[in-house]
Amino acid sequence: MNLTTARGPARSQARSGTAMAVGSMTCVQVGLAVSVHLFGQIGPEGAVWLRLAWAAVIMLIAVRPRPWRFRRRILLATVALGVVTAGLTMLFMAAVARIPLGMASALEFLGPLGVAVARSRGGRMLAWPALAAAGVLLLTHPWQGGADLPGIAFALGAALCWALYILLTQAVGDEVAGLAGLAVSLTTAALVATAVAGPAVIPLLTPRLLVTGFGLALLLPVIPFSLEMYALRRLTTSAFGTLMCLEPAIAVAAGLVLLHQVPRLWALAGVAFVVAAGVGAERTGARHGSGQPRSGEPVPEPASQAAAGPQERDRIYS
Repeated sequence: MNLTTARGPARSQARSGTAMAVGSMTCVQVGLAVSVHLFGQIGPEGAVWLRLAWAAVIMLIAVRPRPWRFRRRILLATVALGVVTAGLTMLFMAAVARIPLGMASALEFLGPLGVAVARSRGGRMLAWPALAAAGVLLLTHPWQGGADLPGIAFALGAALCWALYILLTQAVGDEVAGLAGLAVSLTTAALVATAVAGPAVIPLLTPRLLVTGFGLALLLPVIPFSLEMYALRRLTTSAFGTLMCLEPAIAVAAGLVLLHQVPRLWALAGVAFVVAAGVGAERTGARHGSGQPRSGEPVPEPASQAAAGPQERDRIYS
């Protein structure tokens, strides 16, 4: 096979992988935006609980994990991953209840960006946190005194959880093949969400809410996870991670179309700065063979594809 002939299938794989990655990010942001409409009925925590509970049920039925076969250290890491996943998801939804989706997504993205920079070597990587910091200032515009401090704090808390999520995902992905780690961590996340929100939400459930929750669970994380898993088989992890850096921009578009959140010029500039910082950090500092985790669920791929940079998810997302 000559070089020209080989390039055709490679380009086709790249195009299909790119479409899958973009589809995954779109599903995530649409799922988040749709969840906002449930806030008036069951609140942000209730919306998270409903989605995580259904996702856990789906994964347990589909995967049938056997956690008793995990080594003790890995089982503890998987449980910790589930706790962090619950914290990430609940904090992020609490942020979205107070600040625009695009702003919350950009602030949350500081978590994987921080991991990428911390793991890098070389002074040039310091330029990306500086660019991201400028983006945060533009997003929060503290000089106007009208910033929603609780919403910003929730988003930054989600960023910290996302950073921990990446590290734990890599540890679990080193040892647990397939989707078993994902199923166990999602079940743990659902139990944590049940302890926090279940008592207040369960009495409010209706058949319509249950059906809506099932659909949301498919939208995030079941479908995005599947799309990203297949995308990673077609794209290099560097290309995949760079694509995932576009997620804050997709969040702005989802907020505009589905939630009628019209961003101001400086907010758009802030998102652009954060996206540019993520792309720069990924292209210059990502580990070879690393994948990326996503906005709220764990990555089950082996370490060769586990998240290490601001690539959201070998997500998953994921």
